Amino acid sequence: MRKRPDKPEPGFADWLESWHIDIWLLLLLLAVAGIGIFIQYSASGHSIDGVISQAQRVGLGLVVMAVIAQAPPDLYRTVVPWAYLGTIVLLVLVELLGDHAKGAQRWLDLGIIRFQPSEFMKLAMPTTIAAFLHTRRLPPTLLTILVTLALIGLPSALIAKQPDLGTALLIVAAGGFALFLGGLQWRWIIGALLAIGAAAPILWEQLQDYQRQRILTLLDPESDPLGAGYHITQSMIAIGSGGAFGKGWLNGTQAKLDFLPEAHTDFIFAVYSEELGFIGVMLLLVLYLAIVGRCLWIAARAQDTFQRLLAGSLGMTFFIYVFINIGMVIGLLPVVGVPLPLVSYGGTSAVSLLASFGILMSIHTHRKLLAN
Repeated sequence: MRKRPDKPEPGFADWLESWHIDIWLLLLLLAVAGIGIFIQYSASGHSIDGVISQAQRVGLGLVVMAVIAQAPPDLYRTVVPWAYLGTIVLLVLVELLGDHAKGAQRWLDLGIIRFQPSEFMKLAMPTTIAAFLHTRRLPPTLLTILVTLALIGLPSALIAKQPDLGTALLIVAAGGFALFLGGLQWRWIIGALLAIGAAAPILWEQLQDYQRQRILTLLDPESDPLGAGYHITQSMIAIGSGGAFGKGWLNGTQAKLDFLPEAHTDFIFAVYSEELGFIGVMLLLVLYLAIVGRCLWIAARAQDTFQRLLAGSLGMTFFIYVFINIGMVIGLLPVVGVPLPLVSYGGTSAVSLLASFGILMSIHTHRKLLAN
């Protein structure tokens, strides 16, 4: 009788999968986070404390990601819409009792913790829209579209009023992608774009003075190179001076000599480009595109409409993060204060981003367990 071959011993990847962690997505996220910590040391003026703080925040985000990945997707479909309502309440409290800082009212201070409720909506929005569309006929009818737009518009308007236009745009994108992936017909998309174009003069009047100035500066940054156009001008100088191979790690001058404002946060891509050049930029972009591709692959293999819409919208929203930050740093978009994912210094954004990848891992690994 032929002896059956021994079953191979489970490896590290199998162990991670048993804990609902997708190894490829994890490796890609660790690679980007590693680049972020690497360049953070240079952008923060060789501050070890800043590097340690960023590493701790990424570590916390990874723990949150792992915890969230343990729950099955159906739990999120049931629970998160209630979280959406709770976040709406928190956003109203921000409007009434919020803490002021740097001309904005975005935070709630509970004494022992100070946080931005708008960060919760980055996860609650796509999950709520996906759950809502899951129970509706697709492609969506006009009534379904109107209700969806209302669900997107209410929190976005509250956040834009803080004012925090960058986060409001991300939340609109998160909900909009779920609606688009649900089969929204192109005639509705074209109609919406025409309506926005017709309403542009009214929307322009609703913007804050500094927001209007940012748009004007985008059109002609050289008109005020030492004032409103200073950020963009210095950023483009830093990026252009990097050339093909960069000046080398720690050898950038724009941030080191304090020409580049917000070098370790919103404009860290300019520091990275100056020091590592075109080759370094291409490496980072390939990693970002690989993450988005993995998210869309997970969405394509999802088991039901809710999981497919949620995974797809989370992946495309991550792409919008990257697109907006790089676009504003190179002068293609107005400056709206969107961090570069897992590279810019910041704790709340890193944790919320990694939490979204926990949901993606939950969708993927629970599907595989059910399939087996």
